[in-house]
Amino acid sequence: MIPRDLSPDRPVLIAGPTASGKSALALEIAQTQGGVIVNADALQVFENWRILSARPSREDEALAPHALYGHIGFDAPYSVGHWLRDVAPYLTGPHRPIIVGGTGLYFSALTEGLVEIPATPPQLRATADARRIAEGGHAGLLADLDAEDPQTAHKIDRLNPMRVQRAWEVLRATGRGLAAWQADTPPPLLPISSTFPMVMDADRDWLAARIETRFEQMIAGGALAEAEANLPNWDPAHPSSKAIGAPELMAYLHGTCDLAAATEAATIATRQFAKRQRTWFRARMRSYHKISLP
Repeated sequence: MIPRDLSPDRPVLIAGPTASGKSALALEIAQTQGGVIVNADALQVFENWRILSARPSREDEALAPHALYGHIGFDAPYSVGHWLRDVAPYLTGPHRPIIVGGTGLYFSALTEGLVEIPATPPQLRATADARRIAEGGHAGLLADLDAEDPQTAHKIDRLNPMRVQRAWEVLRATGRGLAAWQADTPPPLLPISSTFPMVMDADRDWLAARIETRFEQMIAGGALAEAEANLPNWDPAHPSSKAIGAPELMAYLHGTCDLAAATEAATIATRQFAKRQRTWFRARMRSYHKISLP
């Protein structure tokens, strides 16, 4: 699957939806041409979800250097800005980086630049969290954005509750819309012209089947035990708690549904997440080399 014109000296970007095989491609490149595999997935940075976040196995990690996997505590905040600071040393290190993941915003921030926006005060974030819970979703926050910051409301992923909440928090905390902040974006750390960028272009039905099979494999491989280990510290507000399948398995452990229902709900949530990823990649990664799947 390695493109014939891929130079062993050029930084590699591999984006793709969940379960599309991008980690396997990164490992193949690292073993064949050398390099360090650097995580660009917002959930694989957390220490507490190896299986459920589909982090590389310990066996795979032993086959090639890996970085930025599981290096953040379960209750720690982590943003795109944090990731950019963490990834910077690997852009000038002794090994060429093979940056792989499913968080499109990480790739755009890396190759297009990211403005530093002041952190959201904890009380404001708690207010936003409480509103989403009380209102049964993010529609209220989105309505506020439509009325007060239509420029941002038009640009963000309106189906992604965390992106909507983030935009709402920025507006409330700074008095300035997220789109206005982004207009002041500094130069990128790694211009895309300096890389070999690839995106996994997966067929919808093929990907859906892989998602269903993979979650069953996660359960067989210990995802339930992993969820049980997280139960004492479980807090839906933690960024690490956004791992796809975590709320569903916690619902099972709390006795509000059976395992079959939790598995089905997690599979559906993963397919919906993959759909949002595919839509984002197709809109924002048109210049990337497409790896058609299957």
